[in-house]
Amino acid sequence: MLKSMDHNRPDIPSENLFQLKLNRGKNLLPWWIKIFIWIFLIFGFIAPLGFIFGILGYNFEISLYGLETNEPISILGISMILLFIFKGFAAYSLLQEKDWAIFIAIADAVVGIALCSFSMIYPFIIAGAAAKLTFRLELLLLIPYLIKLINIKPEWENSMKFKEN
Repeated sequence: MLKSMDHNRPDIPSENLFQLKLNRGKNLLPWWIKIFIWIFLIFGFIAPLGFIFGILGYNFEISLYGLETNEPISILGISMILLFIFKGFAAYSLLQEKDWAIFIAIADAVVGIALCSFSMIYPFIIAGAAAKLTFRLELLLLIPYLIKLINIKPEWENSMKFKEN
């Protein structure tokens, strides 16, 4: 009696599984964004430690987007620590492919662009025409970052729907 050989044949993954692997959220992100994800994931982890050291009386320089302080326990210092934590949260959510990650990352980019722009304009508000013009190089990465996130948003959301099924 001949048995069918079908039971020896491995199951062929469905097209949906191939599509799922190709459309993973991480695969939508370019290499340069992945590098910054890891950098800000580390900074986001270190930021609460900076707050603790600030409470213990240690002063250190914090700088981001043209904002700087040597006093971690000040309004600016705490705001910057919270900003690093937010950036770390955005990085973590992208890395973990959370369905809401793209929304958080876009908000992170918009906040970054707004703060960079503010730090470039603020000297003119304070000093007027005597202020020196500065350009924040972070904008050269933040603007393409925002554009890329907006462009991949529909694919990201689609891949998250695919991931749930």
